Amino acid sequence: MSTTALPASPAAEAEPLAAATDQANDRRILVSWATNAGPWTAAVREGQIASRRLATDRAIIDAVVDCAPQSVLDIGCGEGWLVRALTERGIQAAGVDAIPILIEQARQAGPETYYLASYQDIAHGRFRFQADALVCNFSLFGKTSVEALFAAAAGLLPAHGRLIVQTLHPHATCSDQPYKDGWRAGSWQGFSPDFSNPPPYYFRTLSNWVDLFVGNGFEIVEIREPNDPDSNQPLAILFMATVKLQAL
Repeated sequence: MSTTALPASPAAEAEPLAAATDQANDRRILVSWATNAGPWTAAVREGQIASRRLATDRAIIDAVVDCAPQSVLDIGCGEGWLVRALTERGIQAAGVDAIPILIEQARQAGPETYYLASYQDIAHGRFRFQADALVCNFSLFGKTSVEALFAAAAGLLPAHGRLIVQTLHPHATCSDQPYKDGWRAGSWQGFSPDFSNPPPYYFRTLSNWVDLFVGNGFEIVEIREPNDPDSNQPLAILFMATVKLQAL
């Protein structure tokens, strides 16, 4: 479940998402990804997404390689492109995702290892995996599911293990909406007409993201902002964090 879907238009933002529970919106995200697994796989493998071509694919690969891990778990791996890219660079990489169709697509594309499990499975100890680094590349769009995942993440890592997250840049995606945490309607604007039922996403301010890391036993060691090379506008924000010893 790795995306760079654009924020919704102001009209779409008016959808009363707040009326739904956090858990209900988290489920809507999973339903949307199951519905759009086929078009998403095609979009990734055919290079249809401009922001990925311009900067964000290279940014996440470079961030992982710069940390020099021997092993990586890609959480929300989707159809597996990042696992394959890291494997090609000599890193022992595996992926996990909650969408069966995406895991099937990933397994069909190569010999790498993929697991079917949800963020709740990870948070509640039903899925256990040890790696030097955890990577979440545009895969953290829920509220309670993401917060539960962060609470469990340090337990999947060794001392000084890395958590690397690339996500939508809060300032670039805020549009003309209030700069505050909350659910927003998503959009497949800029994607092919094969996409439908866009998922909602929980908008987080920069301070909310920082609190997620720090409050769950991580120290942010670097923040990168991949930019559009033509406009110099940020296409994403990328956090590189390490486990604090006291979190273990």
